[in-house]
Amino acid sequence: MTLNDIPPLNAALNALATVLMTAGFIFIKSGNKTAHRACMLSAGGVSAVFLVGYVAHKILKGMAAGAGEAVHTKFGGTGGIALVYYVMLITHVILAISIAYLVPKTFSLAIKGDFIRHKAWARVVFPIWYYVSITGVLVYFFLYQWWPSAR
Repeated sequence: MTLNDIPPLNAALNALATVLMTAGFIFIKSGNKTAHRACMLSAGGVSAVFLVGYVAHKILKGMAAGAGEAVHTKFGGTGGIALVYYVMLITHVILAISIAYLVPKTFSLAIKGDFIRHKAWARVVFPIWYYVSITGVLVYFFLYQWWPSAR
């Protein structure tokens, strides 16, 4: 595995988390609490593995960069698409920071059996987490597939 293999792997983990969250949402709406719990805990686990991969990629990329070299991946798009990308990126980053607290808190309420508060939190947290997961995949495609920077 090389440094360049990590971003597509991370995008796949984000996509899998999105699928698991979607299934968990469908299961809870149909009353299947056991399947809902399994999907949401799996989505949380996949998201945690993603986070480790993301941080590892940033650290390894920083170690591989020369002095004064940029560590972040440059976006190659211009004009209107650049505005779309940067608005998506900024909202993604801000909300991703928030879910680092919100998702475990929501999980802990369910694990403790406080389902009334869990449901109240989940109504707010789920759309944020879902947005972050989907935009995480989109950021990958924007950066590495659709508008990569010239090397």
